Amino acid sequence: MTASRRVLIGRIVGLYGVQGWLKIESWAEPRTRIFDYQPWLLDVAPDGEMKISGAKGRAQGKGMVAQLPGVDNREQAAMLIGCDIHIAREQLPTPAEGEYYWVDLEGLEVVTTEAVVLGRISHLFATGANDVVVVRDSERERLIPFVQGSYVRSVDLSAGRMVVDWDPEF
Repeated sequence: MTASRRVLIGRIVGLYGVQGWLKIESWAEPRTRIFDYQPWLLDVAPDGEMKISGAKGRAQGKGMVAQLPGVDNREQAAMLIGCDIHIAREQLPTPAEGEYYWVDLEGLEVVTTEAVVLGRISHLFATGANDVVVVRDSERERLIPFVQGSYVRSVDLSAGRMVVDWDPEF
């Protein structure tokens, strides 16, 4: 785990009112916890990164709204629509034993129980039943269910490796 890693935790998706409030998506659990993880790091093109501390907000209907310091009108807020909200990885609490943040798994080498190298974890995505690990090498992409004990036999973050019970031909 690298101290400089960033975690995507939300996105600015629209405007709310005329006083610079923004509609945001939050991927924190619960979703209002996004306000506990500050500062936020926003990618603002072409200026680069904007660091935001002191964002306030609330749940609003099925979404979330936020007020950012220094953003006082609709025009300023409109320039931030589409910005991803990142935080530094070290701001997140330590996961419980056997639990992992996706960002910590990305980039791990994936090998089978027979030591066949399948590639590296590109990313993960959620399904209704379980999360899925996307493993890529120079030739192909594999989708492996992240089911510990069945398919995922071990995860060693310090060694940068995940061992899976998976047919390399599948």
